[in-house]
Amino acid sequence: MPPGAEPPASPAKGPEVSLGTRAARIVGAALALVLVTVPFALTLELVEDRWPPLLRADRGARDTLNSYAVAHAGFVEAMRLISTAGSAPVWIGVLTVVVGWLLWRRLPRLALFVVVTTVVSAMLNAAVKSAVHRLRPVLETPVAQEHGLSFPSGHAQSAMVGYAVLLIVFLPMLHGAWRASAVALAAVAVLAIGFSRLALGVHYLSDVVGGFAFGAAWVIVMAAAFNVLTIDRRGRLRATPRRSAADSQLLGGPAGR
Repeated sequence: MPPGAEPPASPAKGPEVSLGTRAARIVGAALALVLVTVPFALTLELVEDRWPPLLRADRGARDTLNSYAVAHAGFVEAMRLISTAGSAPVWIGVLTVVVGWLLWRRLPRLALFVVVTTVVSAMLNAAVKSAVHRLRPVLETPVAQEHGLSFPSGHAQSAMVGYAVLLIVFLPMLHGAWRASAVALAAVAVLAIGFSRLALGVHYLSDVVGGFAFGAAWVIVMAAAFNVLTIDRRGRLRATPRRSAADSQLLGGPAGR
């Protein structure tokens, strides 16, 4: 169920079901959070310690991709296009439309989830960059220029957060092959945006990995928080009038399944 979406009425078993569901979701979210937080924490530690194998991997990926990019102008243009598609102005436009649509559908809690998750993610990215203070890659023949700090990659983190949020909002509306296709498309888009930052030589491999891991951890935290808050309101929602089939499908309810 999308975070912030109202759960369907369950008059037969009230507080017991709510408590059990809440506990299960908290445990599941905690386990998932550990799985994605550990890679980020490990990457951060290795970056700050300047671990030699990590530095060799970062420099190897940087130099190999830069050598190819210098000799292939079409490749560079394609990478710039992909990178632009994952930039902040594009995400602001897309998510503004999504939030407006959710408000039009009278789903303010889900709209709030989208806004808080994405806006605070950008703020956290800036804070971590400032704390780590890692400079961007330096190349003899750069094919792109970026200002600011490097770890974690803002493009990689925003791609992970943005596409995860879009899946949370729209996946309950999809079924069968459409659902699998949406997940696959989102995964490819996230990886492509991260790769474009490496190919353009504006981030290290560990920057992108750190951005992916941090973004995934943040989405899990926010989804768990909003879901728990939603479950706490279940008692009051039992008296809510019956929703339409379309609304139930959007909110992950039984209708239309």
